[in-house]
Amino acid sequence: MRWCLYVDMDAFYVSCELRDRGDLRGLPVVVGPDPRQGHVRGVVLSASYEARRFGLRSAMPVSRAHALCPAAVWIPADFPKYERAAREVRAVLFRFSPDVLPFSIDEAAVWVDLPSAIEARDLGDRIQATLHSELQLPASIGISPYRTVAKIATDTAKPAGIRVVPPNETADFLAPLPVRSIPGVGPKTEAVLQGLGIETIGQLRTGNSTSQLRRLGTFGEELRALASGSPHESTELDVGPPKSRSSDRTLPEDTRDEATLADAVRDLAREAAVGVQSEGFRYENLTVRIRWEDFQQVQRGRSLGAAREGTEPSVAEAARLLHELLQEERTGRNRRVRLLSVRLGGLSPRVGTQRRLDRYLRAGRRGRAPLDGAPDEPGASPKR
Repeated sequence: MRWCLYVDMDAFYVSCELRDRGDLRGLPVVVGPDPRQGHVRGVVLSASYEARRFGLRSAMPVSRAHALCPAAVWIPADFPKYERAAREVRAVLFRFSPDVLPFSIDEAAVWVDLPSAIEARDLGDRIQATLHSELQLPASIGISPYRTVAKIATDTAKPAGIRVVPPNETADFLAPLPVRSIPGVGPKTEAVLQGLGIETIGQLRTGNSTSQLRRLGTFGEELRALASGSPHESTELDVGPPKSRSSDRTLPEDTRDEATLADAVRDLAREAAVGVQSEGFRYENLTVRIRWEDFQQVQRGRSLGAAREGTEPSVAEAARLLHELLQEERTGRNRRVRLLSVRLGGLSPRVGTQRRLDRYLRAGRRGRAPLDGAPDEPGASPKR
């Protein structure tokens, strides 16, 4: 049987910092601009689980985070450090399987052929132990024959846990979970489903839900298939590098304040660039997408003229595109922004990384998401 081990690094940015600052372990640690340094804008990029007990979450304004946890230890972001750590993590994963598909700087699916859930769990234990002993980085792992179910299982295993979902237990595992647990279901779709009387995944497969889900089209069919324990997932070998990588963030509050939005879009551009570089690619174009408070969307993209590396080109261009979009909006409806997204496209191998790319291509991009298209609310749930 083919198994997916979905590896999600716990509080990744914070964990990378704690490798260098062991004295901070057990304390509420936050990666982001320090709100105690005068009037500082920006958002939380990563919060330790000790900080999360105070209500801190990624994408939260730093002023709000400071009010909730005045004793938090603030560390400025070091994206080159996180990129190096991501490469180290990926190198470990490739030792356990040639089929590794990265999804972001801190998440990847590892595909293996094993006879039973017991062997799959044993492999998960070994991966987790290796990441901890060699890299001092904690990870949570979800295991299932289905990538989407493995991703959901990972979320239930956090922090530093492992959750195995054998195929015959898939529907029962999913049934009590809220529909928001499904990747791609954000606040808008959640509200639609709740309006239909559907709040848990199990309710998606009740008899009267079939006609109700028709209003969601193929997305509704896929939701029902997932709830029934048989997600629609492709096992085709998708050869070649990814076409793009993106970072998205649903803002804690809708806003039209350009300084706040500029801080957020720069963080997203850095995060996307670090992720692309950690996978061994360069990028040639960039797109900024805005979702307004009324859920309408607008986007603008631009070619960078040549393949680029590092965060500086992405940060500068993302800020320019955001400014242009906001300027146009001010002459019209002047709506507030609900969500920001930065996408880097035109990916090509970095110089000197062809060997790593070949490994990536041999991995095959298996386990494609069953819910095609962009998530309803990307970034709505904290990832790091």
